[in-house]
Amino acid sequence: MHVQVKPLNQYPWYIRPFFWNQKRKYGAVLDPGRLWGRSPKLFASVALMYGVLDRKHSPLSPVLRSLVTVRVSQVNDCHFCVDINSATLAQRTGSMDKMLTLSDWRNQDLFSEEERVVLEYTEAVTYTDGVVSAELMTRLRRFYDDEGIVELTGLIAFQNLSSKFNNALDVPAQGFCPIEK
Repeated sequence: MHVQVKPLNQYPWYIRPFFWNQKRKYGAVLDPGRLWGRSPKLFASVALMYGVLDRKHSPLSPVLRSLVTVRVSQVNDCHFCVDINSATLAQRTGSMDKMLTLSDWRNQDLFSEEERVVLEYTEAVTYTDGVVSAELMTRLRRFYDDEGIVELTGLIAFQNLSSKFNNALDVPAQGFCPIEK
């Protein structure tokens, strides 16, 4: 990594519970969290935003959120993000099938019409700096109201932020997904 993480006891006391929770949930403290933690105000902002986007009562299903985060991670070639988000997708679907075929989703029968529209939108936002056709928005509105579209767009933007942060600092995979090890 271009910036090294600090020993856990060198982070402010109010960040350490987040690290404890990561260790409980993932079996390890996440390197990106330790990097964001070098700037406690940024860490708190990112953690709060992630918590809102990954909440139980989101208009986006957990599987759909994972499909989006993995696809953005793949497009941005973020090794850490692909690793952790693929593991979460496999856990949420109960299978490795969608995770293994996601990079070629257009040629797969595993994805629903809703998932296909969301993945197309995800790629449009990620590849083209947010330029989205009116026709694609019309198809997206078949599944989501304005609040859902805003939340989906926020998730895509957040994952782009996260994967670009990790890539810039050369954060490696931490071995969460057996396929990505």
